[in-house]
Amino acid sequence: MSAIKKIVIIGPESTGKSTLCKALALHYQSAWCEEYAREYLLQNGTNYTLADLLKVAKGQLKLEELATKSLAESNKTPILFIDTDMYVMKVWSEYVFGECDFFILDEIVKRKYDGYLLCNIDLPWVKDELREYPNEKPRKELFAIYKDILINQTIPWTLISGTDAERTEAAIKAVDRLLV
Repeated sequence: MSAIKKIVIIGPESTGKSTLCKALALHYQSAWCEEYAREYLLQNGTNYTLADLLKVAKGQLKLEELATKSLAESNKTPILFIDTDMYVMKVWSEYVFGECDFFILDEIVKRKYDGYLLCNIDLPWVKDELREYPNEKPRKELFAIYKDILINQTIPWTLISGTDAERTEAAIKAVDRLLV
């Protein structure tokens, strides 16, 4: 089996990241790594601390490692779509607490990915029990932070906008370019 390509889908909350991961994994007959934070917060509540975010980061990395191993042992297409990475943990930590654990920063440097898809904030915000930022101002601020991060790193990235169907179509084109 060839090396697994890893594509990370990032962006503010309620921008269709999980939906896009599922659609891409289905399209490519591959796999996706879920966001660990949802599971953690559902179990532990939403009154989290900086220490909780470190636990979430470590849980996310473990999920990614398990998904990578499972994909490597399968007959699926060797592309892993990752719903959240350490950039998300950095942004979350700094936005909420004004600081970020060095473990997360070190992992950003260590981890190697093949591409990023940045989900735009043009989808309407959908309330659920874990989402924190229904107002436009924090969504715009967080989107600008993610875009700035991607502009200032070397891995290829694509902005994904539009309806779910338009996002999926744009993401497939972006992934196809990365696979060439």
